[in-house]
Formats: sequence, structure tokens, C-alpha cells
Amino acid sequence: MHAAYQNDDKHDQELPFGRLPEEQCEQIHAASLQILERTGVRLYDQEAIDLIKRGGAEVSDGNRARIPRKLVEWALKSAPTEFNLYDRHHQDPLHLRAGQSYYGPGSDCMTIIDHHTNERRLPTRQDVRDGIKLCDALANIDFVMSMFLPSDVDYRLTDRYQMLVMLTETTKPILYVTNDFKGCVEALAMAELVSGGPEAFRAKPTAAGYINVTNGLNHNQEALEKLLYLAGKGVPLLYIPSAMGGIAGPITPAGSVTLANAGVLVGLLLSQLKREGTPFIMTAMAGNALDMRTMVSAYGQPEPKRLAFAMGHYYDLPMFGIGGCSNSKLVDQQATSEAALTLMSDTLGGATLIHDIGYLESGLCGSLAYLVICEEMVSWIKKMTAPVEIDPETLSVDLIDAVGPDGQFLDSEHTFKHFRKRWYPQLFDYRSYDQWQAVGGYSLGDRASQAVDRIIGEHRPDPLPDTLIDELQARLDVPEDAPRPI
Repeated sequence: MHAAYQNDDKHDQELPFGRLPEEQCEQIHAASLQILERTGVRLYDQEAIDLIKRGGAEVSDGNRARIPRKLVEWALKSAPTEFNLYDRHHQDPLHLRAGQSYYGPGSDCMTIIDHHTNERRLPTRQDVRDGIKLCDALANIDFVMSMFLPSDVDYRLTDRYQMLVMLTETTKPILYVTNDFKGCVEALAMAELVSGGPEAFRAKPTAAGYINVTNGLNHNQEALEKLLYLAGKGVPLLYIPSAMGGIAGPITPAGSVTLANAGVLVGLLLSQLKREGTPFIMTAMAGNALDMRTMVSAYGQPEPKRLAFAMGHYYDLPMFGIGGCSNSKLVDQQATSEAALTLMSDTLGGATLIHDIGYLESGLCGSLAYLVICEEMVSWIKKMTAPVEIDPETLSVDLIDAVGPDGQFLDSEHTFKHFRKRWYPQLFDYRSYDQWQAVGGYSLGDRASQAVDRIIGEHRPDPLPDTLIDELQARLDVPEDAPRPI
């Protein structure tokens, strides 16, 4: 049962980060419903209009739908509160629910910081391959997205190429974004083929579709087509309306979050009307605003985060978060500071899929070196938030008594038995100054670049059979005048 509809007093106690008092969540929820009932939303797809009319919404002016509260409440009770996303072998599932965090990169960066030259340039097909291969090797990257928009691939095929690379260069779960509806259909068909067919994929889905939406009040045709197609097949989906404060939504965090939340509820409703029980992931990114001094979109603003997390917990739905990213143009002190802040806040807030790790420049640029730095932070955070083992062995009272005030623990069997369980960095340097100098005195950025080259050079992803790769190629609907993507 969704937390929003439980009559208990669990929130009357001191609230953890990522929660708000129940009455504040109810205010945002009520305001979202008021927007849907009074203002209504534009739906630019006939099937969506027909579905919502049959459900009981009032449609006027061709496509302006005003949605009654009871219809939204039905959808909230219909959607699953948790579900799994699997790897290529249908094993090691990510258990998607509010409060359980997983980490991965983002999609479609238009530029890359070359880790050899530190120059900003256009990404290539090789950058996409290297990025996915790197993510496959990094233990604390839990899912993948396409990372870069390759400039040396026909623009009509970039999404198909990205999906093909993700399916071949990693076994990890995939979140995919496509250029258009046709690409969404083809990408899913490719994932189903690798899974062994549509039924095998539906039973244990290995990919989820990420859908960007114009804003909370305007639901564009392409987004609705993707939503209804994926929902019709029972595929997990993310439906993310824009509500950029000051432009596509109010400048106040509460207003911007409320408008985005209304748009989320529209997507949720349509997904459940199309196929009851469709796995749905809501946004925990709502409420950001333009920096009014520069008119640039700002990553990771602090004000709206807690509100966005709170609504995910209120509805008890998995959340799509954002972390490990920066507005900086370089892999510098600002980049690492903002990465740490956003990763920690989204983890403590309970975001489920935390994406855009390794991204710079408000999401326009990516860096593989930055990605491995952020992955080290994720490793630290996972250790910090892991369950704590407390028992007589770890409390060590008898050992403390045996050593006494005048002894030491370095040569004890207990230390030898347990020291490997502590967290040790792979990239951060814990040497003394002289030890650090003796191994080259490299900066974190230098070590990250070296790690990228080493990992890409050594790692061998679990390959798909050549016959299956050929079949994936054959399934692509490629324009006659365009080259094959690989």
C-alpha cells in the first residue's frame, strides 16, 4: 500500500533527510491535484486523450484534459511500489524502491573532456564504447546510460548505435533514451532479442525507457507515444516532465516541484490506464531553476531536493535522481565538491536511480576521468550507508580487556582477521607525503586519467555471440542513405 494512503503517525517523529512532515507532502499533493482538476493539461496524442476520457477526465478545446482526483488516486494505488531491473543474464537484480540507491552515468553529452589532453571536443563512437566498457568494469556503477552523443554517426542513428553498444559492451541494466518514437520501438526490440524474446524480457526486464516531457502542463506527442508503447508492453519507464523554475515553472521550489509533480501524475495515470501495474519511476530532480544571473541551467541546486525526495517517499514510488555531476567546465575543485554534495544528498534522500555521474557543464559535457573519481565517492558512500555489524566479535570487549591500557592491537589475530573489511581507496591517495612523492606525486586528476586507460585496456566485457550481434544489426531500421552504425 502506498505510504500516502496509510493512516499512521510514523512521520510525527524526527524525520530523516529526504522526508517532510506529512502535512507538507499533502499540501504539494493537493496543489498538484488542483492543477490537474482546475487548469488541466494539454495532451498531444489521440490515444492518450481517448484513454483519459474513458477514465473519467473532461477534455475540452480538443486536447485540454482536466483530471479528477479519484482517477489519480486510483493510479497511485495501481502502480507497483517496487520492482526489479536485471542484468543481461537475468541475474543480480537492482531492487527499485524508494530509499534504495543505485548509481550510473547519464545520456547524450554533446561534448567530452579528453582525459589525455584535457581538451573539450566532440565525442566519437569510440568514446561511447570506451565509456560503456569503463562502466562495465567499475564495481560501483550499477546501471548504464549511453553517456555521449557520437558526432561521427548519422544523427538519425545515434540512439540505435548507443543501444547496440550498451547491449554489447556491458551486462549491467540499461536506461535508454531515444531520439524519436521509432527509435524507442527499435531499441526495445533489440533488448528483447538479447533477452531471448518479449516474454523473457517482460518477466525479467533488463532495460527501462527514459522519457523526457515538455513540461508538467504540456505532454508532447513523442513522449506520450513512448509512454503508451512501453506501458502496453509492461516495460519499466521513467516519465520526467521539465519544470525549470522561472521558465517552465514557478521560480519558487515548492511551485516548481508541484508543477512537475502534476506532470508526473499524468504520466503515472496514463501508464496505468494503458496497462494496470506498469512499473513506473518518478522524478526526484524536479524544482531546479535557471541561474537568473547567467540564464544557464544549474545542476544540483540545494533548495528543491528535499521536496522532490519527499514526494517519492510520500507516494512510495522509485525515484530517478541526479548526482556525481557539476556545473564546472573542468574536472576541478568545483567539480569534485558538487559531485560529493549531490551524491550524498541524493543517497540520503533515498533516490533510487542516481544518474549523470561524470557529467559537467550542466549536462552538456562528460569526462571519463571524472566518472572514475565519482565512482570512488560512490564506493565510500556505499560503505558509509551499509548495515553495521555489531556483535561480541566486533564490539571486542574481551580483546580490549586482554590488551589493556598498556598494549596495542597491531599484531593481534583480531586485527589480521578483520582489517580487510575496512574501506580502502582505489583512487584517493592515503600515503604519506614521502610515499606519495616516491610513486610519482600524481594529482587525483592524473591518477584518474591513468586509471581510465588501464581499465579500458585491460577489461574485457562479457561478449555477445557474433550471430546475435549480426541479428541486432539486421533488426535496425536504417535509412537507405545511412551507413550501418557499426
